[in-house]
Amino acid sequence: MQRQNRPFNSLRNQIFGGFVMVMLVVLLIAGITAYDRVASLLKSNAEKHIQQTAVQASGRLDALIAQVNSLTAQVADDTYLQRLLYEEKQGKKATFNQRQALLQIAGSYQSFINGAQSMEIYTTNYSRIFPMDDRSLSHRLDRGWIVQADEGKGRLVWAGSDPDDPSILLAIRRINLLDRSFEHGGYVVVRMQRSFFQLNDSERSDGSQDSIMLLDGGGEVVTSNLDVHLDPQAVMDSESVVQNGKESYIVVKQRSELTGWTLAVLTPLRETTEGVSILRTALFVSGVIGVVLFLVMSFFLSTMITRPLIRLMRAMRGAQPGAMRPNLMVSSTSEINELNEVYNQMVYRQNELAQVVHDKEVMQSRAELKALQSQINPHFLFNTLEAFYWSLEDKGEEEMARMVIAMSRLFRYIISSPHQDEWVTIADELEHVERYLNIMQMRLGDRMQWEIRLSEELRTVPMPKLLIQPLVENAVLYGVESTLKPGKIEINVYPSSITGLVCVEVRDDGPGIEAERLQTIQQALKGGDPLAPGRGTGVGLVNVHQRLQLYFGGSPLGEYARLVVVSEAGAGTVIRFHIPKGTEAAYDS
Repeated sequence: MQRQNRPFNSLRNQIFGGFVMVMLVVLLIAGITAYDRVASLLKSNAEKHIQQTAVQASGRLDALIAQVNSLTAQVADDTYLQRLLYEEKQGKKATFNQRQALLQIAGSYQSFINGAQSMEIYTTNYSRIFPMDDRSLSHRLDRGWIVQADEGKGRLVWAGSDPDDPSILLAIRRINLLDRSFEHGGYVVVRMQRSFFQLNDSERSDGSQDSIMLLDGGGEVVTSNLDVHLDPQAVMDSESVVQNGKESYIVVKQRSELTGWTLAVLTPLRETTEGVSILRTALFVSGVIGVVLFLVMSFFLSTMITRPLIRLMRAMRGAQPGAMRPNLMVSSTSEINELNEVYNQMVYRQNELAQVVHDKEVMQSRAELKALQSQINPHFLFNTLEAFYWSLEDKGEEEMARMVIAMSRLFRYIISSPHQDEWVTIADELEHVERYLNIMQMRLGDRMQWEIRLSEELRTVPMPKLLIQPLVENAVLYGVESTLKPGKIEINVYPSSITGLVCVEVRDDGPGIEAERLQTIQQALKGGDPLAPGRGTGVGLVNVHQRLQLYFGGSPLGEYARLVVVSEAGAGTVIRFHIPKGTEAAYDS
């Protein structure tokens, strides 16, 4: 299974896949961000354009309203009309010729505005004096518009559609008599064509025109160039978007303060999103091109990184123990070169170690051969001592025979074969010490007395061989032989006051050790300057101390496994050490 997945889990594929994933995430984030920013910018620009169009259209509307307002003001302030209306108010009816003269006046003013269909003049009692059909104003307009005109006191009031012709808009203005303290003199009504208010004279850069809807104060359409029908009330109530079936329109409204009309500029929503669609396509194409280019670059980059590694792997696979060859490849990447250099150093080191191991194996073989040869010497010594023993036994030299057999057993204990254990029990070690003391007592006689004390529960406690005998030998040498008076040696083995430890103590009543010499020995035991080899230098004590550290220094109680020497000149010497009660397997290094 691992071999089947190996091609897909290769470093090259992982680098390639990682680069591709990072690239896709980066392109996705960049594309979404760019799309959102540009789409918002396009929408904002479209809204600004529509708003600008609405402002321009509102300005044109105000200009047209101002023209109509100026026209009606000039008519209302005409001197002839002022005098005629005053006479009507005084009860003097206008003659036919006087009313006919108004036709010329109205025509002269109408010529200034193309959209003015006609004008009508009414008296204060709503009688029409021009045109000459005596139609009442109350039948022409709703009473509410007349009231608004009166309240306006000369302000132009737009009254909506003409009941007789829906294509005509009506505007009414009260006429004030200028020479009579602005008394009410009558009304002027102007009939304006709806086409007069077509406000989309400007075209866009693409040749299309803006869709504009003009609504009066009652929500009635004044003029519109929309190709579709939209509910005027929906346009009035809309905040920004109005729906007409499947088509949506962006609405920007401007209200005219002069007329109270609402100017609405409508733009299909799809027109504002055309740029977004183009942007989406451009981003998609750019993303595809970027993906392809990045795939190619990632492939070459991953190949450039992994090719030196593959060569290095081949060199490793072809290596054989003792005959590893360095890889002499040079890469353009510093990290790969460093890795290759480390591998070459490892190769050189491995070859050196292989040669060292080979040399050691040869030396070990030679040493084993010499060890087999050296085993003959102890056997020869033991056999010789046995021959002395039987010879002395035959001659009746029993004391000498006991000494020879004691020496034979002493040598057998000291000289270990490779198959014998380095660990013995405390009882075995003290038995060896007792044999040594018996031999020394044969030489010293009554000058030496000795005593061994061992607690019964400590007899089987394991300990390394030959730790006590060198201390006893030191006591015999310096505590008994160095003085002419009799001396006594005591060996005490007892449980320590520290749980888990056994205390071994060797005591003599000899002349002791001088302070300067004692300080030198203690300094050597602490790891200071080594002692010079020779008789009486204390090398045996240092040897025992070092062996204690080697055997027990790494144990939890190893800090107590050290040699302690207490001595005063003329007061004898005490040497003691502690060993743990554990088995030899726990401490044998």
